[in-house]
Amino acid sequence: MGLGSIGIPGLILILVIALIVFGPSKLPEIGKAVGSSLKEFKNATKDIGSDNSGNHDQSPKK
Repeated sequence: MGLGSIGIPGLILILVIALIVFGPSKLPEIGKAVGSSLKEFKNATKDIGSDNSGNHDQSPKK
């Protein structure tokens, strides 16, 4: 069972629990923090991927 099998009812349940735990005033702040963290993670993985692809073109020089 992966994250892909959560479905709409599961997401609604998670959002309701988050609303109860954190309250309506904190949810926008948490969402913004999670979104910016995901954006930074994507940029970092993209940079790592571009760095590694450039290294395969060069052969070791002796």
